[in-house]
Amino acid sequence: MLITRRKFIRTGLLSVGGVVFIDGFWIERFFIETKEFHIGSAIKNSDNIRIVQISDLHLHSINYQLTQLINRINLLKPDLIVFTGDVVDNAGNLPLLNDFLKLIDKDIKKTAILGNWEYLGRVNIASLNKVYLDNNCDLLVNQSVQYSFRNKTVSITGIDDFLCGDPDFDTAVMENKLSDYHLVLVHCPQYSDYILTKINTGIRIDLVLSGHTHGGQVNLFGIIPYLPKGCGHYLKGWYNNPNYKHYVSKGVGTIVPIRIGARAEVAIFNIGV
Repeated sequence: MLITRRKFIRTGLLSVGGVVFIDGFWIERFFIETKEFHIGSAIKNSDNIRIVQISDLHLHSINYQLTQLINRINLLKPDLIVFTGDVVDNAGNLPLLNDFLKLIDKDIKKTAILGNWEYLGRVNIASLNKVYLDNNCDLLVNQSVQYSFRNKTVSITGIDDFLCGDPDFDTAVMENKLSDYHLVLVHCPQYSDYILTKINTGIRIDLVLSGHTHGGQVNLFGIIPYLPKGCGHYLKGWYNNPNYKHYVSKGVGTIVPIRIGARAEVAIFNIGV
């Protein structure tokens, strides 16, 4: 049986469309990629401080993929988990967040900041803070806190959301203590451009962690139809400048349930001691 050129092209397009559909609505949304990095003197299999970043969870259910992620984290036993905003986008999902956090080993220290969707979803911040505190997690809103891991001190500065909150880096670092390592959490990566202007005032920062962009969420061979406000020139991955390293996570969840060319991810940072 002969296949005409038109039928061949149509069949090919349908096949490509099917692959894109499966990839966008299933593979990249639900298969969470784990990326691991070694910073400074850290090397593989050495006794490093281990920090896991979870961003843009947009928690609507605790599905199989999230359960598997939690199992991996519990086995990994990181020193710290940081949630870089947009963990919940609906006030009614606070009980669900509580259930999610209770699946994580309570002995693992956790820190969180706010994203734009905690505000847009009208999440009660006091109630959110209580859920976090009940699960060994500090919610930082223009605040700094110091932890000790493996005989080293780590300062975490958490900034309020750039779009819907009242970010105030100057206030946040007023209580910052000089530590071996200083990490800044800011949901919208564009705000790091302001942070960069503050480095010359004597504030030392080693690493900035952001989310918000979803890696473009739909990235067709470098063509990104939409990026939300607050991204600036940032999209995903590493951005280096002479003063600090900056990592922008593609996040885990979505608002619109599709990902193409922007697979969900969780990042692990190993810091040398």
